Amino acid sequence: MKRIIQSIDELGRAVRIERRAQGMTQEDLAAACGVSRRFLSELERGRETAGIGHVLRVLNMLGLRVVLELPEDRIG
Repeated sequence: MKRIIQSIDELGRAVRIERRAQGMTQEDLAAACGVSRRFLSELERGRETAGIGHVLRVLNMLGLRVVLELPEDRIG
């Protein structure tokens, strides 16, 4: 299912939903990603201080993809 994420709050909610759907605790996911549970908690709450590298690691671990859509006039 595709979902357009337009804010860190929406991204955090999506991470929390997917983590729970996979039956993982914050501790489980944090350990698997090599991030702290506090970082994961802040990400899920939509804190804007989350580092992009850590965010991408969490998304990849959950099997979530980031897709960037360029305006048509910039493709090519």
